[in-house]
This record gives sequence, structure tokens and C-alpha cells, in this order.
Amino acid sequence: MNISDSFRIAAFLERIGYQETKNKNLADLIVVNMCSVRQSAVNRVYGVVQKFLKLKNKNAKLKTILTGCILEKDFEKFKEKFDFILPIKSLSHWPQILKKEKFCFYPNQRDKNFIKEYGIKYLKEKPEISKKFSALVPISIGCNNFCAYCVVPYVRGPLICRPDKEILKEVKNHLKNGAKEIWLLGQNVNDYRSRSTRISTWNNAEINFAKLLKMVNDIPGDFWIRFTSPHPKNFSDELIKTMAQCQKVTPYLNLPVQAGDDEVLKRMNRNYTIKEYKNLVKKIKKAFKNYRKGLEKEIAISTDIIVGFPQETKKQFQNTVKLFKEIKFDMAYIAQYSPRFGTAAEKLKDNVSLKEKERRWKILNELLKKTALERNQKFIGKEIEVLVEESKKDFLIGKSRHYKTVKFKGPKQLIGNFVKVKIMEASSFGLKGIYGK
Repeated sequence: MNISDSFRIAAFLERIGYQETKNKNLADLIVVNMCSVRQSAVNRVYGVVQKFLKLKNKNAKLKTILTGCILEKDFEKFKEKFDFILPIKSLSHWPQILKKEKFCFYPNQRDKNFIKEYGIKYLKEKPEISKKFSALVPISIGCNNFCAYCVVPYVRGPLICRPDKEILKEVKNHLKNGAKEIWLLGQNVNDYRSRSTRISTWNNAEINFAKLLKMVNDIPGDFWIRFTSPHPKNFSDELIKTMAQCQKVTPYLNLPVQAGDDEVLKRMNRNYTIKEYKNLVKKIKKAFKNYRKGLEKEIAISTDIIVGFPQETKKQFQNTVKLFKEIKFDMAYIAQYSPRFGTAAEKLKDNVSLKEKERRWKILNELLKKTALERNQKFIGKEIEVLVEESKKDFLIGKSRHYKTVKFKGPKQLIGNFVKVKIMEASSFGLKGIYGK
């Protein structure tokens, strides 16, 4: 989502007369688009502030902007360090604001009229097309799920959904400009809701995420569809069936579980049980076996995990280990819990030591290496489709439909194209193959 926001900022600044420079010493304007999900991301911003102050001593014209996800306590600390601190939703007003010497504004997140008005305007901003072959398309901003550890509802506000007509128009524009992959983005994509007046047979029906996915899938062209991120609590049977039936939707799903124990999930305010999560995974896997062919009968599932959440006992952590062994995730993004200002979890005693968090992280990571390798070895000897993304050290790197990283040798002209690669080797976190033989 932050990358998508950055593309929109860049495109907007170019439309009002700015030109991108790779050299910070030549810049008249430096924009920092901050993420607040983890403290480490905020710390990186603190790390670059002193560098900006040195640049300003050399270049009196230089102005700096901080935008993105900013907690109120960080706003108070940063307002003396940046010339402008601006909500990303106010992007359309930046030309007037940038005429000022300094302006730091923190919106009251309880002002729903402000949030809605500016949020709708922001979503209408056209994005910059950076990687022409991979397009990030936000379908909503904000979130109504107050997970105990998460700052997103506080820094991005409540859920605002784009009209389906605007989303489809943006997708078509990306495809017209050469996109081969469409990512539909939202803090929780399966909360998406929009009213459609264009389809008379639906009688002004509500468009949910399943219907939106089907509408994107029905756009003519050779392209893939991916999305992130969904919430397990309201992952409907309709969405499962639509995913499996829509052949452009790739057989990959990131389904965050966050913890493998019901008591921990309850403290996290996740609103589902492990039994419900496992049943959901079973239904998704069964649907793909029913509606897909060949390798795509098996969907790749990744997840997000937080270890060391307040009051997580060793026994509760072992339930997460048990879940890992049972589901055998293709990938997992494992984080060590750190308190976030203003969240419900901040009020809980952070009683799991850093050493213990690190130990738990290592246990899950080692287990992931084994299960991921086992899953990846199934591709050895198979020819798979790969979207080539970049060139590194005489190799081309791309992603498969199962979102596996694939490394192979070939001409750089293949970047941005679909190619067939025969897989010869598998590691825990990637595949290696041969192109053109």
C-alpha cells in the first residue's frame, strides 16, 4: 500500500511541475512516505533526518515533506524536523500548501467528514506507472478492524471503498500501458463494498469483493490477478468459489493468522478461532482442487505471524508451532512483537523478553524452511509460467503464478514478459530453472 501511495505522490508531483532526480544533492523537494506498522520503519525515518538537515545547509531551497502513516506522538517529534507534515489524503491540496514556508498538519481521526472527503479525492489521483508490467491498484483505504496490535485504523482512518467503476477504469488503463499483473490492494480487501448502477440485471446491487474480482477477471487480456490482504474472519464461500473459478486469479493467497492459539487471538481482537482458520484453509484448498488443473490444483498459502505477543505463554506458542506443522505454509512473514503507541495492546504488559521472542522466531523460521522446501520440491522437473521482474548478477529473477521466486539465465529483453521455465532446483525460498530448452 505504501508503494502504491508513493507512485501516486510521484505522479502528482510531476503533474504540477516537479521532475524526479536520483541525486538528493540536487533536490528542491524530498518526500518521505512513512509506514508505522513497525517501530523499525519509524526508526529509519529518524535515521535520515540528520542527513536532510545537512543537505538543507548546502541548499537553502530544499524543502522536506513527511507523509504516510504517522502516529500523533511521532508527529510531535517530527514537526520540528520537516518543513511539511501532510496527510496523504490531502494530496490534491499540496500545490497551495507548498507555497508556504512551513506547514505541519495532523488530522483529527474522529473527524469522519474530513477523512471521507479527502479520502475520496485522494483515491481519484492517477498513479505513476513505474513497472509497467506490475500494477498496484488500491480498492480501498482505511480499516474498521481494530486488531489490538495495529495502528492502521488510527493513522489511515475508517474504511473508504472506491467505486467499482473507477477501479475497473484504472485496471484497464494499466493493461493498456502493458501491465501483465494486477495487484488489488486494501487493508482488508474482503471488506470491500460498492454500489453499482451500471449493471441493470443486478438491480443496483452491492458489489462485494468477490463480484469485483470476477469483474476484473472478465476484462479481456493476458494478465494475472493478485490481491492483499484479506482477513480470515469474513472470507466468504462466494469469495472462495470466485477465486478458484477465475483463471486469471493466481493460485496464491496470503492469509494472515497472526497466532496459533485461541486465547492469543482473542487478546489480538482477531475474531476467529484456530478451528475456523483451519476449516477456511481446507475449503480454499478443496475449491482449487475442484476448479483448477495441473499444478494449480494446489494453491500456495502464506501467512503473517507475530511471536511474543503480550502474555503469550510457551504452551500457547507451541500451538503456533503445531499449526505450522499441520498447514505447512509455503511462506510466512514472522515478526517479533513490539508495542505500538495508541493501540489496545500497548496497555498490556510486554512480558515476553527480547531473547525469548528471538528464540520463538528462530523456531518458526527453521520450521518454515523445511515446509517451504518440501512445497517447492514439487515443482522440480515441471515447466511453469514466470513473469520476469529484474536482472541480477547474470540471472533473471521473476515470480511464478504460485508467487515463487524463480531464478534463471536469459536475455534481459525478457523482463516484463511471461516466459516458460523448467525448474531444475528448489530451495526453501526459491526455485532455479532453465529457459528456452
